[in-house]
Amino acid sequence: MAEPEYTMEPNSEREETKPAPEFQDPALGIDIGTSHCRVAVWNGFSVELLKNARNETASQSYVTFDGETPTGGIRNPLNDELEIFSGSAIFNIKRLIGRADTDPVVHASKSLPYMVQTLDIGARPFVAALVNNVWRATTPEEALTILLVELRSMAETQLRKTVRNVVLTVPVSFSRFQLTRIERACAMAGLHVLRLMPEPTAVALLFAHKLQQTELENMGSGSEKVALIFNMGAGYCDVCVTAIAGGVSQIKGVAGSPVGGEDLLRNMMHFLAPSGVEDIKLVGLFWIAFQHVIHQLSFQDFVTIQADYGSGTTIRTLLIHRTRFEEVNRKVFEECEMLVLQCICNAKIHVKEITDVILVGGCSHIPKVRNLVLNLCEKDVPYPGMNPLESAVYGAALEGAVASGLANSAGNLKLLSVHPITHPLGIKADGHHFVCIMQSNTAIPSRKELWFTTANDNQAEALIMVYEGEGNTVEENHLLGYFKIAGIPPAQKGCSEVSVVMDIDASNTLRVSAAASCPRSRQPLSPYLEVRMPNVDDGHGWCAEALINKYGSTLDLAIPKNT
Repeated sequence: MAEPEYTMEPNSEREETKPAPEFQDPALGIDIGTSHCRVAVWNGFSVELLKNARNETASQSYVTFDGETPTGGIRNPLNDELEIFSGSAIFNIKRLIGRADTDPVVHASKSLPYMVQTLDIGARPFVAALVNNVWRATTPEEALTILLVELRSMAETQLRKTVRNVVLTVPVSFSRFQLTRIERACAMAGLHVLRLMPEPTAVALLFAHKLQQTELENMGSGSEKVALIFNMGAGYCDVCVTAIAGGVSQIKGVAGSPVGGEDLLRNMMHFLAPSGVEDIKLVGLFWIAFQHVIHQLSFQDFVTIQADYGSGTTIRTLLIHRTRFEEVNRKVFEECEMLVLQCICNAKIHVKEITDVILVGGCSHIPKVRNLVLNLCEKDVPYPGMNPLESAVYGAALEGAVASGLANSAGNLKLLSVHPITHPLGIKADGHHFVCIMQSNTAIPSRKELWFTTANDNQAEALIMVYEGEGNTVEENHLLGYFKIAGIPPAQKGCSEVSVVMDIDASNTLRVSAAASCPRSRQPLSPYLEVRMPNVDDGHGWCAEALINKYGSTLDLAIPKNT
């Protein structure tokens, strides 16, 4: 029997069957995971997880095609795991969205059991599912939009009202270009983003909420807690350090990387599967088998599987020990260790100041991961009060309630999350140098200003090229956008000055402005020109190259010698 589609009921019926609540409508909290997605909402008293057509709170994050029409795993879930991993479904969307086809993460995804097509020219990749022996192509952004449309429909059916506002969780390592892609997908799905919330920040807000509830029950003020939150899912690994007191979560440091369970799985496939396998259904079989292996090795020392290489005859029986699994994935675990140490360093704390370690994400149950994080933090056991798979969406729903201006009589919605930017921001100056204006881990909202001088005699214009990244040169970083200012007074190089201001508001929106001033006066000659970033679309690598080829160094800026 076919699953019922989600439909909106008439307004009159909604009013008769369920009266409108007395509080304002809260925003949905949505966690689009690499493998699964979840939706939650504040119901006036607590966070409530919404359920899909199968009465489950978790839906698999994939898109398939019903003929030529794309559909997601929420409205039309497939019955067999093999159907998902046999080439007919597109998954791991979160790993691909907002990435150029030159990105190593995109190229690594070519081992997935569906088509990932790249031209290696800096454009977005295409992905395609095999349906009735025809490749049906789409883009990661379009696939995400389909999932969001179905999640919205599911929520509207259960809540019996139109849903507009959302808070989405995102990985720490997402660039602003990737965040823009998420916002665009939400807009195409008819959703307005109140906040894109880093996943460990959402967990930190939930932790603050739990501590606040405990304090209210015990009629006490409580003490400050410093927690390290380690979140490792299928596609990303994020770490943050938060200091919590009185319902306020102050994020002191963050670190993240696109490394996760999919990398563990891919390494196991490269190690154990025969080389040169191109049959997509056979790749899907291996994908399912090694997923099972990784899961079982979390609870036992070895796993035995039978490997069928497609001939219908079992070729051999594989005995896989946990120690071999850890050896094969040594680089992944070293990356996790580096992220924890980097985050503690960014937070400027000593490990002995950490009071709690919170482990979340689908990979948090892997013994090597748990032991690694606990040993680095000098703890014996993790904080026990978190559901590793649902904590992020719970935190997003809490943020949705707070951002919607809700309150309740218990007083346990008096929450505030203060979180920083995750990547340095700056501009091109002194040739191809990246000059940082706003450092990573700067708490937002924030405003930073830096003065530059002209790089050429009688220079009348300047090209402001805004970048994001950790590199020392612009080629190592991502171009976010550009604009040109005019009206610089004629003078020798190094005399006329240009002010560049970066402003990030509470919703993490970046605006960059610039204006020229008279020599040594620092009084703007004209109004600041302000531009919201990013303002480039696909092919930002081409854009940077075209600007440099067009203008060379004639519109460059320089750092004052006394800076």
